[in-house]
Amino acid sequence: MTSTDSRTGGAQDAARHTAAGRLAQSSAAAWAVWAATRALLLLCVFRVLVLPGPDVTTDVAGIYRGWAEVLRSGTFPLDDVTWQYPPAAALPVLAPDLLPFLPYATAFFVLVLVVDAAALGLFLRAGRAPGHRRTGAWAWIAGVALLGPTSYARYDLMVAAVAAAALFAAARRPRTAGALIACGALLKVWPVLLLTGAPLRGRRARALWSNAAAWAAGLTLAAVLAAPGALSFVTFQRDRGTEVESLGALVLHVARHAGWPGEVQLHYGSLEFLGPGVPLVSALALALTGAALAWLVHWRLRAGPLAHAGPAVLCDAAFTAVLLFTTTSRVISPQYLLWLVGLAAVCLTLRASRQGLPAVLVLLATGVTLLEFPVCFADVVTSSARGIALLALRNGLLVAACLLACRRLRAATGRGRAAGPTGLPGARPSLSAARAAGTRATSR
Repeated sequence: MTSTDSRTGGAQDAARHTAAGRLAQSSAAAWAVWAATRALLLLCVFRVLVLPGPDVTTDVAGIYRGWAEVLRSGTFPLDDVTWQYPPAAALPVLAPDLLPFLPYATAFFVLVLVVDAAALGLFLRAGRAPGHRRTGAWAWIAGVALLGPTSYARYDLMVAAVAAAALFAAARRPRTAGALIACGALLKVWPVLLLTGAPLRGRRARALWSNAAAWAAGLTLAAVLAAPGALSFVTFQRDRGTEVESLGALVLHVARHAGWPGEVQLHYGSLEFLGPGVPLVSALALALTGAALAWLVHWRLRAGPLAHAGPAVLCDAAFTAVLLFTTTSRVISPQYLLWLVGLAAVCLTLRASRQGLPAVLVLLATGVTLLEFPVCFADVVTSSARGIALLALRNGLLVAACLLACRRLRAATGRGRAAGPTGLPGARPSLSAARAAGTRATSR
């Protein structure tokens, strides 16, 4: 080996050591901030630090615990209309039984903490891959903290972690990704939207779709055979109205100041508007959701099979779809923001993603949600000026994120885009795409 080769090798080793050191420092900083913010969340859910507004932990201590007692008897909650979840939701509700030496609520919070830590580890590991970065890990840390104690007082964080794992697995392990998507959908339905941008052609695409379908069918059948009432959640959702935090509710909040006689009542497990005109507002919200679905179908038809789309299209499409359906829903519960935080963090992990600004808007909306619930929830319920302003700001940020996300997703898959790898994040380019790229380079 010549002296020049020796110096080159030494420089490369030094660069590798420097890069490894920076990654280690970045990981240590991330874990330190995570530990500090999660300590604050635990202090909140254990009521050491008490935020203004309602106690967000009552759902776990009361409703979840009651469901667990029913589930232990061998049936789903058949007569409880607040049970509006797919059959796999029984798993996180029963999970505290894994820690029988702890009270139910305490065990639940500990398990959410463990899943939260596992999710951060997932984001940090994904950020080391080529074409990835660790911005997503920081988005996860910030987003969960910004939502406050609600993050740990619902099981939605667990579902968001499963969805993130599915998107990261799609490139190298499409079968695993399909299984995770199916499991997520049977936990809380919305992860089925992760397939919005999935390619339709190719071996990996077939593995993803077939495994998602097989696991969904198998798990649903197992739940139906295991206990009665596994699919009761379908009918429990049909009579829901307009929840006070939703986009459509803003019209009713303003109408109250003009003399509208409606009122807010606990209805199907959430505070909803009841009174004249509410069915019309709910119908318009459903129509808006239908319009969002129509746009996604139109985009997908124009985008084609996505066999040669950019590497971030699967994640960008999933984020856009969930964002659209969440924003236009008749119900926007605070914990729904965790779905968006998880998917936004995945997009921010991929350098090729075009959803950076919409993801930031989602994080801002998450912070405003903490002010809206629980801090100023009394203002929201009474339609005070402050409550309306907070709702308008939060929902306005979500609407802006929707418009930007749709525009950027369409641009990423529009005509004239450069051919690239498959739509699964991190996958290698197909042979036909490589040949096409070589032909273009030769012609130049």
